[in-house]
Amino acid sequence: MTREILAGLRVLDLTTTIAGPHCTRLLADLGAQVVKIEAPDGDMMRTRPPLRNGASSHFGQLNAGKRSVVLDLKQPAAVDIVKRLVRRTDVLVENYRPGVMARLGLDYASLAPLRPELIYCAISGYGQTGPSADLPAYAPVIHAASGYDVAHMSYQDNRTRPDNNGIFIADVLSGTYAFGAILAALHERQATGSGQLVDVSMLESMLTMTLAEMQGAQFPLPPPGRPMFGPIGTRDGYLMLAVASERTFRDLARAARREDWLGDTRFAAYADRRRNWHLLIDELEQWSRTLSTEECRAAFDRCGVPCSPYRTVAEAMSDPQIAHRQAFAEVHDRGGTFRALNPPFRFSAATATVRPFVAALGEHGDAVLAEAGYTDDEIDALRKNGVLGGTA
Repeated sequence: MTREILAGLRVLDLTTTIAGPHCTRLLADLGAQVVKIEAPDGDMMRTRPPLRNGASSHFGQLNAGKRSVVLDLKQPAAVDIVKRLVRRTDVLVENYRPGVMARLGLDYASLAPLRPELIYCAISGYGQTGPSADLPAYAPVIHAASGYDVAHMSYQDNRTRPDNNGIFIADVLSGTYAFGAILAALHERQATGSGQLVDVSMLESMLTMTLAEMQGAQFPLPPPGRPMFGPIGTRDGYLMLAVASERTFRDLARAARREDWLGDTRFAAYADRRRNWHLLIDELEQWSRTLSTEECRAAFDRCGVPCSPYRTVAEAMSDPQIAHRQAFAEVHDRGGTFRALNPPFRFSAATATVRPFVAALGEHGDAVLAEAGYTDDEIDALRKNGVLGGTA
């Protein structure tokens, strides 16, 4: 029987939107008990479509498996509740702008004396200190600030205007780095018995995506010409081709029945091949455009050339490989059911799967406070005073 690696770990989630919730959902997927603290109007993602009977599956996929407590942190009594919860918490995650938690009296310096073992993870656009720390930041801004958008544009033909953005890489990436850093801090706590602050920067997270560009910025190289990774045309569409080694180049030549390329001075050596890549693609497309995308892929697959047709997300979700991996789990909310992606890793002796429920706003307030030692009368009073919200 498999086990939950983080069973018994208590997590207090003071995050919103994407980066923080992604991090804490990964913790919940591994068995942690995650309590999500929400404002009276809830996490803004609760209103993001698609909505079914008022339930957002967008919110649900980021927050499945968490308990929900509504607190009005503008009231001192609500801050006191958080402090009381912290005394029995292992990990706290927040992604407010730096300074907000300090003004509430809920920053690491304020909470560490209450719970020296606390791992306190703060995710922010630029980090907790420095000249940019106070700037507001969402993922698209970080994409631009990190150089990622300009780097991406440099690989497009004759482009001078950066692309529009709708896929929030910086959020998912920084949330994933926060998840890994928290696990490392927990490992350190086993040795020292002490917690610590984990400071995650979205800007620095995005910089990790530009490995070659960071080195190129330090040691300038001549323009590479047409990028070596891009679409090739077929009779009915396009295929992404990745020729990243001498072996795959030989396999490409064999697939296209152009073994003459192996002795062609334009292509035989890597440096020459990169410089003349546009010529190689022109010649390759003389062959590939006579085939359908599926026929071209089959030829590449036979010869071991990495490639893929361009698919929609819906097509990728229906891939038999995804089904074989049991990559999706069914999650229930008040709108019915939807599929959410499990963590993209598997353990041989433990589970890593999204929990199958999404909490209604404030659904677990009474239970969580009762577990923290509040009496029924105290909980009723907190509700009457607007400190505790959500469903009773």
